[in-house]
Amino acid sequence: MEDSQLIELFWQKNPDAISETAGRYGAYCFAIAERILHNPEDSEECVNDTWLQAWNAMPPQRPDVLRLFLAKITRNLAFNRLQARNAEKRGGGEIALVLDELEECLGGGTDAAAEYEARELRECIRSFVAALPEREGNVMVRRYFFAESAAEIAGRYGLTENHVMVMLSRTRKKLKAHLLKEGYL
Repeated sequence: MEDSQLIELFWQKNPDAISETAGRYGAYCFAIAERILHNPEDSEECVNDTWLQAWNAMPPQRPDVLRLFLAKITRNLAFNRLQARNAEKRGGGEIALVLDELEECLGGGTDAAAEYEARELRECIRSFVAALPEREGNVMVRRYFFAESAAEIAGRYGLTENHVMVMLSRTRKKLKAHLLKEGYL
């Protein structure tokens, strides 16, 4: 079943929307949650919550790319669950490492008081990533959106771990300079 048909099922509030979407994207969403949570039970619950949030979001939302829409929901739910769990070794260390790496670009304190500013910042970062060379942008998204380890990224793109880490370091420096230029830092 095509994504447009799945979205239409959600819009019609047809219960088949959930089972069809779970069949098509269940493993994908589980992999995202598991990479963040490192707990199969929590990941499964997160995926089930994804279907509920997608059900409640459509309508009014009509996603352009269902796969990314579901990935974003799953990722946000997984991070919320991780934060709620408040474990000492958050995400087996990988999530804490990802957040520490990004902190050097964003500064210590994040001012999330104004939703408008947060939206503008997201758009600024999105346009920055879109302007990067394809592989550099993909590596950044794999690391900071999907929370993949340097080893996983290296294997995916045929690079060494060191090359991935150097690429990410340089990209973070570019991001920091871009955010400074745009007035976010």
